[in-house]
Amino acid sequence: MDASQFAMEEKDRAAALAALRAAGVRIPCADGVVVTGGVQVGAGTLILPGSILCGNTVIGEHCVIGPNSVLCDTTVGSRAVLNNVQSEGAEIGADCEIGPWVRLRPGTKLGQRLRIGNFVELKNANIGDATKIAHLSYIGDADFGKAINVGCGLAVANYDGKQKHRAQVGDGAFIGCHNSLVAPVSVGPGAYTAAGSVITEDVPAGGFAVARARQVNKEGRGQR
Repeated sequence: MDASQFAMEEKDRAAALAALRAAGVRIPCADGVVVTGGVQVGAGTLILPGSILCGNTVIGEHCVIGPNSVLCDTTVGSRAVLNNVQSEGAEIGADCEIGPWVRLRPGTKLGQRLRIGNFVELKNANIGDATKIAHLSYIGDADFGKAINVGCGLAVANYDGKQKHRAQVGDGAFIGCHNSLVAPVSVGPGAYTAAGSVITEDVPAGGFAVARARQVNKEGRGQR
């Protein structure tokens, strides 16, 4: 993301915001709001303070952008809500709720009605409609289907030191908390993975995968 795109004289910034307001965009407080040439915003969209829109960004109607969102070369569908989101070269479908503190890196394509929560990073990932990635996850070089539930703390291990590999997760799958998907690997539609699992082999459709050591308790060891 080239910081030089954000450099605007105050008169140019004010003119850009005035043009958006005339087109039906709501900007109740212009503090820190920067919109560069080429950006398109649909009527009824609300832009909150601290938001920066640059490059070839196109935003649909009746969205909420911000506070403190930075969108560059990003497409956003109508009625999406982006709170504290940094996005470059991504596509976001309609009715998505994203943030706070989410980073979308180039090549990311999100379907409709997604919920992506705090501290999630996506890179070169395709995510299907109605999937939920609630918090604390990294998903890179992956293809996720529709209506998937991703538990807290998923990491896609996509790099072996020489090459990037992709992970696939089918429609309706359930990914347990604190999982790692070691790509290349696939989790079939409707499959479940147990919390704390490191998935290194394909999981068949409708299957249940557990990949963790069995707990062993040593009585009295803690006192000693």
